[in-house]
Amino acid sequence: MTELNTLTIAEARDALKKGEVTSAALTEACLGAIEGAGALNAFVHKTPEIAMQQAEAADARLKGGEAPALCGIPLGIKDLFCTKGVASQAASNILGGFKPEYESTVTGNLFADGAVMLGKLNMDEFAMGSSNETSAYGNAVNPWRREGDETPLTPGGSSGGSASAVAADLCLGATGTDTGGSIRQPCAFTGTVGIKPTYGRCSRWGIVAFASSLDQAGPMTKTVRDSAIMLQSMCSHDPKDSTSVDFPVPDFEAALTGDIRGKTIGIPREYHMEGIPAEIEQLWTRGKEMLADAGAKVVDISLPHTKYALPAYYVIAPAEASSNLARYDGVRYGHRATLAAGDGITEMYEKTRAEGFGSEVQRRIMVGTYVLSAGFYDAYYNRARKVRALIKRDFDEVFASGVDAILTPATPSAAFGLGEMKSADPVQMYLNDVFTVTVNLAGLPGVSVPAGVDKQGLPLGLQLIGRPWEEGDLLNTAYALEQAAGFVSKPAKWW
Repeated sequence: MTELNTLTIAEARDALKKGEVTSAALTEACLGAIEGAGALNAFVHKTPEIAMQQAEAADARLKGGEAPALCGIPLGIKDLFCTKGVASQAASNILGGFKPEYESTVTGNLFADGAVMLGKLNMDEFAMGSSNETSAYGNAVNPWRREGDETPLTPGGSSGGSASAVAADLCLGATGTDTGGSIRQPCAFTGTVGIKPTYGRCSRWGIVAFASSLDQAGPMTKTVRDSAIMLQSMCSHDPKDSTSVDFPVPDFEAALTGDIRGKTIGIPREYHMEGIPAEIEQLWTRGKEMLADAGAKVVDISLPHTKYALPAYYVIAPAEASSNLARYDGVRYGHRATLAAGDGITEMYEKTRAEGFGSEVQRRIMVGTYVLSAGFYDAYYNRARKVRALIKRDFDEVFASGVDAILTPATPSAAFGLGEMKSADPVQMYLNDVFTVTVNLAGLPGVSVPAGVDKQGLPLGLQLIGRPWEEGDLLNTAYALEQAAGFVSKPAKWW
């Protein structure tokens, strides 16, 4: 039989329901794979005892019948999600030793449906980064390698550990969060599927906040079908989150017919950016052809304010981060600096935050504090908010014209080497989010689907952007694209 940890969620669910495999066996296979994958540095807090307890409970539930689709499925949880009694550090030294006494709503939903937690996954510190190089745990490593080259590659960020773990078959699926592309970019870099749902579809309660008006949780999986199954469990209305919307959660998997005849797919001309690699352009062209061959109508559209999205994002996100991260002061939980004689509370704040936050987080706090300061609030923050409204209006007008989904590249390149961009101007790293940040600014659902490989054998992804609250329709279009692309490549095991 196939190695159990390489199964998809759908395959494992069906095998569990038929009694062909147990959750305990699935979980043991994943735990074994994790132990053999230390070189990837994907799992940073392993929870084998919890996993086996949950697996045994899931097996008992499966025997009783009427178990949810995720019952018995081993998952990895991004370190941004608070998990009761388990270290939840957001990959930051300032939260060293923090073990919450509560469960995030999203993980609570997953565990209520019988999912198994294998452990916590690496990420960029406080989800700030596009390469998983800002983590207090050290770099997560992409399981993919360039052909004939042993240079370690980034798995993307901030959900780099999640993407690496799914691509390397260490878990059957993982949770991620997406503030400006942190699900979609890592999935594109690792040949996996990830969806950022509509803002408000998943509760943010119990997820460590980066930028509250942009953050959304979502699944990272091996296939579109798996994303549909996992998203179904993650979504819910939550009175504890004021931005959570009380909409019914449809059966996302049932929407996967693969029939997109009569659908209209928009191609935004503003995404044809200067300097985009020829391979990305060719993949995008092939994606248009595949959707057209599947019966969709492909039309050119304009999103005129796209060129302002990246600067607007890098004003709004740091502004919200500087406000959210003010709570980490060494008083109540996490790291507290050792004080010298005569030091008061001001020195404690200063030393704790200087020691606890990494350089990228400090940079964004400084930027955010600057754009919110009295003399610059209108010049930067208020102007960025107005630009955000215009970006959302662009999408509203396109969808009102009859477009069902928008096709774009997911990233401006394939995965790059660890360290290759870190020493460069930070703006170079920020440019990785050029195709993804608009979706967060407008609060829309977006999905990354692996659609090909570059000349060095690395995966490339395409992004589909959907109408708000229509994740089922978006996933169906992604399913049609996945079927047409036929991406089945896996990284050669070197770790």
